[in-house]
Amino acid sequence: MSAPRGLFVTGTDTEVGKTWVSVALIAALRARGLHVAAMKPVASGGERDAAGRMVNADALALQSAVGGGLDYEQINPYVFEPPIAPHLAAAEAGVGISLERLQDHARALATDADIVVVEGVGGWAVPLDADHSVADLARAIGWPVVLVVGLRLGCLNHALLTAQAVEASGLRLAGWVANAIDPDFERVDGNLRTLKARLSAPLLGHLPYRPDAAPARFAPLLHVESLRL
Repeated sequence: MSAPRGLFVTGTDTEVGKTWVSVALIAALRARGLHVAAMKPVASGGERDAAGRMVNADALALQSAVGGGLDYEQINPYVFEPPIAPHLAAAEAGVGISLERLQDHARALATDADIVVVEGVGGWAVPLDADHSVADLARAIGWPVVLVVGLRLGCLNHALLTAQAVEASGLRLAGWVANAIDPDFERVDGNLRTLKARLSAPLLGHLPYRPDAAPARFAPLLHVESLRL
């Protein structure tokens, strides 16, 4: 597989397993001998660690997944305490989110890695400030997009609309991951067949519902060689 400088991981909504998939994706790429860096540009829902720093659990998971070597601030430039929409959290903190800063940050990480896995916040259209959204951030960085589809009622609409928006933005949809987040979701196979028929990008893997398992264990289920780069 010829790797791009990075991949941008987005989701059909919040709480669909972007971090879970990102960690598994990092493990799968590292298993192929690639030096992987990670980035969570913006995170809300932070708490103070023992040193008094504001940190986010998802960003810490990414830091652990890449195997060390990156300081927390390299992983997560913007972190806010309240678990609310990032543009509201940033406004309450009096902080402006700079897309230029985040673009430069991603490029800097790419100089010392084969590939950077960037995990977005919320879904594709989530606002970052009064004028910009996650989609604008992804366009500024410019890397192919991996879509995490949370398998639950409504996922067909969410997945198809998100994929359409990604491609309309001029970015390549490199692949999608089906992530089982609802153990009672019915007609899983039928929904997967529908998405495979209607999405232009390849299905990279179907991750089972195992909330207590370490996500890196599911790296073998991700077919990163199928990424549409």
